[in-house]
Amino acid sequence: MNKNPTRQIVTPRLRRWIVQQAQAGHTPEVILAEMQKVGWHANMAANTVQATLTEHLRSTGKLHLVEPLKKMIAAGGAATADPAEPGKRRLPEPIAVEGAPLVDAGDRQVQILCSMQKPRVIVFGGLLSAEECEALIASARPRLNRSLTVEIQTGGEELNAARTSDGMFFQRGETELIARIEARIARLLNWPVINGEGLQVLNYKPGAEYKPHYDYFDPAAAGSATILKRGGQRLATLVMYLNDPEKGGGTTFPDVQLEVAPQRGNAVFFSYDRADPATKTLHGGAPVLAGEKWVATKWLREGEFR
Repeated sequence: MNKNPTRQIVTPRLRRWIVQQAQAGHTPEVILAEMQKVGWHANMAANTVQATLTEHLRSTGKLHLVEPLKKMIAAGGAATADPAEPGKRRLPEPIAVEGAPLVDAGDRQVQILCSMQKPRVIVFGGLLSAEECEALIASARPRLNRSLTVEIQTGGEELNAARTSDGMFFQRGETELIARIEARIARLLNWPVINGEGLQVLNYKPGAEYKPHYDYFDPAAAGSATILKRGGQRLATLVMYLNDPEKGGGTTFPDVQLEVAPQRGNAVFFSYDRADPATKTLHGGAPVLAGEKWVATKWLREGEFR
């Protein structure tokens, strides 16, 4: 095993080591402890052990052992802890937001329009200027293609009938505008720029939607190891509204009966301390009923996104 995993990379060699340790009779708790001794973060170690051993059990036809495995890892106090208990990991979060009408985002003051603790949802007002929204749309429009979703079994991407928008990704810091917005988000959410995925811009025509889903990656899925090695688990999402649809297109949270109306320049932020439905972060983009909707999404990872 790598003795100095500063980048927390999940390699085939590491996965083989985890399987070998399990075959030698070591419990998941012991394997996690050994990984943490050499520098692995508890959350990343737990996700890696669970994904690796789950894939091994499935490949050997021992599906009946998958659920006991999850419970054993949870008992070890790692990232897959009891969903009823709040997570221990640090999350993106504005500083001193509760009760404050404004929060400092560096180059501008951003309004707090709504703040909910469970799930952690904050609606920001005036995160982007009208000019910035128009510039993002203009830059993205020529590069749009049918939106894809992560294919969790392989770690790749696929067309998904649940997502009927067009979209594109900017590279992190690709333009002065992108770099300025990313710096503002980093200041607002107290999270490093390098821990953010590239900004994605999406366009929803009338009838287009994104059915309710979770943004975190299922650690037990076969393709998660490939996804997670690019920066660890997703911890939070920020959806910025770039225009005002004529009708429809709100961001919905079905578990808590919340819908955030899309309004140009505003944004909705939500975080999830573990990859579990107990976070109540099931969300979707309601169908656009008239006009069109433009949004820009930023996903934040636990480590540097590469």
